[in-house]
Amino acid sequence: MDSLPLNAAVAAALEPFGLQPRGWLVPDGSSAPRLKNGTVSEAICLVGHGGGGFWPVFRTWHEMHPGITDPLDAWSKAIIEPVAALLGGEAVFPSDRPWHPFQQWAMAAEGLQPSPLGLLIHPEYGLWHGYRGAILFDDAGGLAGEGVTAKSAIKAAVIHPCDTCTGRPCLSACPVEAFSPAGFAVSSCRDHLKSDMGQQGCMKSGCLARDACPVGRTYRYGVEQIRFHMAAYS
Repeated sequence: MDSLPLNAAVAAALEPFGLQPRGWLVPDGSSAPRLKNGTVSEAICLVGHGGGGFWPVFRTWHEMHPGITDPLDAWSKAIIEPVAALLGGEAVFPSDRPWHPFQQWAMAAEGLQPSPLGLLIHPEYGLWHGYRGAILFDDAGGLAGEGVTAKSAIKAAVIHPCDTCTGRPCLSACPVEAFSPAGFAVSSCRDHLKSDMGQQGCMKSGCLARDACPVGRTYRYGVEQIRFHMAAYS
């Protein structure tokens, strides 16, 4: 693995767990996060998934670790932290302080933009993707090939799917109109999920607004994974 470029080595180490590098950044000095030893990071690798390929691995782990609070976060750390250590990096996570700007990192690294639902939409995966953590490296010298960008770069080649969407069905699919140009009405959504209609609808089959998006349908999560995420949200 030492003979591989750093980005290829990270991809190889994550692949058995259904995870993948979701983008690389070489941040400028003023915005670069620091490692625990105070060193400024020279490269950031976002770690995540497109679709639910990681789910069977997580499910097996979860069955072996019952009763854990926030099991998906715990699993992500159990996987990503050893990979980071193996390759000389340091793992950080969206759930941990100090808060890191994961959404801004993702927008810069992959050229993504928010959908009307607030979730970042990917031109291939649609809304069926996620970021489980990131790995910080203090040396960007081992990177090679395409896919590495400066934090300030704009990937003009990435088309925002919502710009060409007719009718934006995601905004009309919610039974309680929780999504609007004014923002997301969290309380309306959660109240609906507690109702009989919500329990039989979104809680069983997933958010109707999210499911109405036509992009990335082949990457839609399975029922078990959808219900897991809905239970964690509600």
